[in-house]
Amino acid sequence: MRSTVFKPYQTAALPAFALFMSLALAGCVYRIDIQQGNLLDDTDIAEVEVGMTRSQVQFLLGTPMIADSFHRDRWDYAYYLRRGRSRDVEERWVVVFFENDRVARINRDVTLQPAS
Repeated sequence: MRSTVFKPYQTAALPAFALFMSLALAGCVYRIDIQQGNLLDDTDIAEVEVGMTRSQVQFLLGTPMIADSFHRDRWDYAYYLRRGRSRDVEERWVVVFFENDRVARINRDVTLQPAS
């Protein structure tokens, strides 16, 4: 019959091994790309011109991200992209203003300002 002998180095090795594996695997966590809003292509934005109808703008840029019921003549298109672990963020904000259901002006790449 075999006798089991308690070896202190075996009990200390198990937590050390578990700690090592958890630290090693923590670096392997996959981070997905976070993409929100309307994908705003430069060529599509450049095609929007003063005088276009709402349906033409919607065909080019898609449904606006923000269509405010209090400001019916303003469509906001927002886009946000952060790739995986990168801290670089791509943000775009385009605002289309209408008068008599036709494009009056376009603000491209509006800088977002925090409310004060």
